[in-house]
Amino acid sequence: MRKLIVVLLVAVLVVILWLMKPDGSNSDRLVIGVSLLNLSNEFIVDIREAMEAKAAELDVTLIVTDAERSAEKQIQQIESFITRRVDAIILNPCEVEASSPAVDKAIAAGIPIVNVNSETRSEPTAFVGSRDEESAEIAIKYVAERLGGRGRLLMMTGYPGQAAEIKRTEGAHSALKQHPDLNLIAEQTANWSREEGMALMENWLQAYRDGIDAVFAQNDEMGLGALNALLSAGVKDRIVLVSVDAIADALAAVKEGRLDATVFQNARGQAATALETAVKIVRGQPYEKTVLIPFELVTRQNVEHYIAKP
Repeated sequence: MRKLIVVLLVAVLVVILWLMKPDGSNSDRLVIGVSLLNLSNEFIVDIREAMEAKAAELDVTLIVTDAERSAEKQIQQIESFITRRVDAIILNPCEVEASSPAVDKAIAAGIPIVNVNSETRSEPTAFVGSRDEESAEIAIKYVAERLGGRGRLLMMTGYPGQAAEIKRTEGAHSALKQHPDLNLIAEQTANWSREEGMALMENWLQAYRDGIDAVFAQNDEMGLGALNALLSAGVKDRIVLVSVDAIADALAAVKEGRLDATVFQNARGQAATALETAVKIVRGQPYEKTVLIPFELVTRQNVEHYIAKP
């Protein structure tokens, strides 16, 4: 009889644990898993911080993981979220193709998944980000205006296969067709890295010497690396440099006149909207399947407005 009672108690305990949320409660508080591209990148850190602030406001529990730029690790993180029965998943994809199985797995498990900032080939439940081509179009237009439509341009590209790298490259090439006298003499990846951006710029200075009029870096980390190399070589005054994201270091460099311009990407807006969208989906409320937040050019003339943004 005692053995039967023990078995029944264990069975009841298993059922209770199965019904409990992944955070250990059986409340109605939503639990959302988040897989981020790479938390060594300041822009991605901004996304995490903004999402955590919005989660506190909405009384939502977040489980935040760092994919460390590995699509394989990202897929494993989504599999873990599925096992833990989270209410929804927010994915900041590492790659368009290689991160797609993560989306497929979540959809197959019946868990809504919202892509934030970056796209996958597989279609998520919703997408919140910006049109990456637009950032490059804005940057190339700025360079063309500064150079009077004529000059020699270098472009630092991001991590190959990642949506922002693909779209910003496409946007730049499309914009350059409108400026036939703006000559793209080289493009190469620096993997979104400040250190690699500096090393690449040093190599380009050796290869092209005085034949550089402008540099477009597809994110601020690479742009700030390029800036360090240009300043060390004493040639920044004759080369226009523009990058993308408007992270804190880039805004400071624009304010001080060291970086010519950056293109503001609204990390806080993307993060907050992605979480709000996930919550609406889980609660059966109306939501927008695609939300695109515009990019904005930041120069010394308007940089204070962006530094002051909450």
